Amino acid sequence: MVRILGVDPGYGLLGFGVLDLDGNRIKYVTHGHISTPKGLDLSRRLLILYRELEKVFKELSPNLVAVEKIFFVKSVTTALEVGHARGIVLMEAAKFGSRVFECSPQQVKISVSGYGRARKRQVQEMVMRLLNLPEIPKPDDAADALAIAWCAALYGGKADGVE
Repeated sequence: MVRILGVDPGYGLLGFGVLDLDGNRIKYVTHGHISTPKGLDLSRRLLILYRELEKVFKELSPNLVAVEKIFFVKSVTTALEVGHARGIVLMEAAKFGSRVFECSPQQVKISVSGYGRARKRQVQEMVMRLLNLPEIPKPDDAADALAIAWCAALYGGKADGVE
C-alpha cells in the first residue's frame, strides 16, 4: 500500500489531502489545511508551516508526497513566496524518507476530469465524486491537494519503486 500526501503549497494557506493506494484501489483518508497569520513576516510564517507540516508527516506517515510544479504565476514575488513553502514540503518529504512526485497543473486536471483545461470548480466537483465525499472539501486548497494526490495515485504511485 502507498500512502499519498498531496500538498497545495502556500505560505498563507497550505492545503493537504491524503489517499491510500492499494493495488488499483484509491481510498480517501483525510484532508486539511495549515494557515498562518497575515501579520507575521514570511520567516515566521514558514516556521509555522514547518512545525505544523512535521506533525502531519508524523501522524499520517506518507511514503509518497505529491506536489504541483510552479508552472505559471502572475507575480514573481508570489512565485518566490510559494516556492519557499514548496521547499518546506520537499524538505519534510526528504526528512521522513518519503518519495516525491511532481506534476503539472495540466496533469492534475487531466487525471481528475479528463480535460487539461478544466476549471477549478470542475476539478473540485470531480474530486468529490471520485472519492465519494458528501461535499466538496474545504478550503479549496485542500480539495486541490486531494486532486494532486489523485494524480500521483494514477501516475506516480509506482514511480521509483514505491509499492
